[in-house]
Amino acid sequence: MNQTFRPEKIKRAEKIQKIGASACPHDCPSTCALEIDLVDDRTIGRVRGAAANAYTAGVICAKVARYAERVHHPDRLLHPLRRKGTKGSGEFAPISWDDALDLVAEQFLRAEQKHGSEAVWPYYYAGTMGHLMRDGIQRLRHAKKYSGFFSTICVNPAWTGFIAGTGKLAGADPREMVKSDLVVIWGTNAANTQVNVMTHATRARKERGAKIVVVDVYMNATMQQADLPVLIRPGTDGALACAVMHCLFRDGKADWDYLERYTDAPREFEQHLRTRDPAWASRITGCPVETIEEFAHLAGNNKRAYFRLGYGFSRSRNGAFNMHAASCIAAVTGAWRYEGGGAFHNNSGVFHLDKRLIEGEDLRDPSIRMLDQSRIGPILTGDTEALQGGGPVTALLIQNTNPVSVAPDQEVVKRGFARDDLFVCVHEQFMTDTARSADIVLPATMFVEHDDLYLAGGSQYILLGPKLIEPPGECRSNHDVICALARRLGAEHPGFAMTPRDLMDVTLQKSGWGTLAEIEANRWIDCQPDFATAHYLDGFGYADGKFRFKPNWPEVPFNRAHRTIASPMPRLPDHWEAIEEADAEHPFRLATSPARGFLNSSFTETPTSLAKERRPEVMIHPDDAAPLAIADGDLVALGNRRGTVKIHARLFDGVRRGVLIAESLWPNKAYADGRGINTLTGADAIAPFGGAAFHDNKVWLRKAAG
Repeated sequence: MNQTFRPEKIKRAEKIQKIGASACPHDCPSTCALEIDLVDDRTIGRVRGAAANAYTAGVICAKVARYAERVHHPDRLLHPLRRKGTKGSGEFAPISWDDALDLVAEQFLRAEQKHGSEAVWPYYYAGTMGHLMRDGIQRLRHAKKYSGFFSTICVNPAWTGFIAGTGKLAGADPREMVKSDLVVIWGTNAANTQVNVMTHATRARKERGAKIVVVDVYMNATMQQADLPVLIRPGTDGALACAVMHCLFRDGKADWDYLERYTDAPREFEQHLRTRDPAWASRITGCPVETIEEFAHLAGNNKRAYFRLGYGFSRSRNGAFNMHAASCIAAVTGAWRYEGGGAFHNNSGVFHLDKRLIEGEDLRDPSIRMLDQSRIGPILTGDTEALQGGGPVTALLIQNTNPVSVAPDQEVVKRGFARDDLFVCVHEQFMTDTARSADIVLPATMFVEHDDLYLAGGSQYILLGPKLIEPPGECRSNHDVICALARRLGAEHPGFAMTPRDLMDVTLQKSGWGTLAEIEANRWIDCQPDFATAHYLDGFGYADGKFRFKPNWPEVPFNRAHRTIASPMPRLPDHWEAIEEADAEHPFRLATSPARGFLNSSFTETPTSLAKERRPEVMIHPDDAAPLAIADGDLVALGNRRGTVKIHARLFDGVRRGVLIAESLWPNKAYADGRGINTLTGADAIAPFGGAAFHDNKVWLRKAAG
C-alpha cells in the first residue's frame, strides 16, 4: 500500500528509533554526509548534515533536509505499469514484475534480432550519483553489446576546460576556502546548488575578513551575498578573465618567478593580453570598467585567493574555453603557492575508483558505437550523423534521468519518443514526463532504500550510503532490475550474481581504499592528497609539469572524450565568439539557471519546493519589458527556430539589458502550453568534446495572448 508521509509520526523525539548515516545521492558536487532520523523500518524523519564531516560541516540544503517529503510522497510509483492508452497519454494499467520484465526482455531481443544489438540503448544519468545504482547499467550494456552512452549533458565542457590548464581534474582542498583572503565564486549559484561553498566562504569572511567576489549572469542569491558582485552577459567570461589578467600584468601583480617555473608561455600570454583591457572587456561583458579594475585589485593584492569555478558558465558554446580562461588567473598571481589559494572545480581525479566489476568493463567492445546523450532527439528521429551512420534505436532502458524534460531541443525529443516503433522502459520514482512516454514503467527505490557508494566531486570524500529503511510497495533498486533483465536476456557476468555490498567491497579493495567493513565503521574516506600534490607544487598534470596557458585543445587529457568536435578554438584565452549571439530576429539571450527548490528535474513534486518556487517565470529587465508593454506577472512567449514557450514574466533589474533568466527545471505540464524551457535549448555538440549549451540561447520575446 501507499506509504503516505505522516508528520505526526516524527513530532515526538521519543519516536525516533535511531539515527542512520548516509550520503546525499543527488547531482550536486557537494555529496553531503547525512544523518537521518529513522522512525521505524519504513519511515524517515528529519535529515541533517553530518557535523563530523569537515566539508559538509553540519550544513545541507533545505530541499534535502525535507527529504521525507520525497520518500513518503503519496505520488510515488509503487507498482509496475504497462501503457494502455496512446503514447504520452499517461494511461497505464498494473502489471506484475515478472510479466513486465518478460515483456521488456522480449522487446529488447526483438529489436536486437531485427536491427542488431546496437538498436537497444541503455540511457541513464545522475538521478543518483551512487556508483552501483547509476553505473551498473553499463554492465548490461557491455554484456549485450548495446549502443554506448556518451554522457555529455553536464561535465564535458567544464571538466575539459579545467583540465586544459592543469592536466588533471583536481585542485586545492575545498576546505581551504576558510583560510583564504579572497574567495572567487565563478559561474555557480552556490546558495542554490552548493550550500557548502557558501558555508566555507562566509566563514573565511567572518574569521579572516576575506572578501567574496561572485561572477554570474544575474543578481541571484549568491551574488547578493558578495562583497563584489560581477554581473556579466552570458558567454563573456573569457573576456572578463582576460581583462583581469591584463590588469595583473600591467600593475606588476603577476608572480613572474612562479610563471617562469610552472607555466608554458607566460611572455607570449602577457603580450597577447596587452590589448584585452577593461574597456575592451566592458564592451563585451556589459560589466563596468570600475568593477573589472576592482576585481583585478582584489586578485592582485590577496595571494591567498581561492577560485571556486562552477558548472553554469561552461554550459555555453564557448564554455570549455571560458572555464580555462578563468582558471588561468590563479596561475598568473601564483595563488597556487599558498594555503587558501589556487583553483578548484572538481576533485574526481583523486579517487582512482576501480569500477571495472561494477560496469563489466572486461566485456567492453570498443567497436560498439557511442551515442551522445545530449543528442537523443536527433538520434530518435533518425539523424544519420547522430546515429553515426548506423541503424535506428528501437528500444530504450532509462534509469536515473528524465530526457523528455531535461534534454535539449525538446520538441525533437518528444517526436522521437512518440514513434510507434520505439519501445521504452522507464525505471523511476515518480511519473515524470519521460515515464509518461514509456511503454513499461517500473517503480524505483530511493537512496535510503538501497546500498550504494558515492564520490564527492565537490570535496574529497568517498561516502557510504547504506540501506536504512524498507522500500514502499513493490519498488526495486536499479541493481535488482539490471540483474533480473540480464537473466532473461542471457547476459553473463560475475557482477550479475553479486549483491551491492559484495560489489562495493571488491571495488574498494581493488581501488586501494580498504574494505566495506572499514568504511562502514568510519562512514567515509578522506582522499585528499597532500598540500604539494593538491597545489601542483611538484608540477601540473602534463609531462613537463607546466600549467597550460596555450593548450592543444584536441589533445586535452579528458578521459571521457570519444570524439572531437571540428571547431578551431583560439590557442590563448580570449573572448571566443562562438556563442549564439542575439540578432535582429532574436534580440535576447536566455540562460536557464537552476532554481533553489529543485535539482534538475528532482524535487519538482515535493510540496514545499512547489510552494516556494510557485510557477515557471522568466526574469526580464524592466527597461526591456516597457517597450513591449509587458508588466510583472504577464504571460509572455519566448521563441526561436526550435519552438515557443509560454511563461510568466518577472520584472527584475538584476540582469543586464538583453538578458533573460528562467530558473528551472519545471515539468512540462507546469507551462501554459505543455512545452518546457528546454524547447528553446540547442542539441548541437559543442567544442571540443561535446556537451549541451543550456545557457546559450537567442530568443525573441513578446506578450502572449490569453
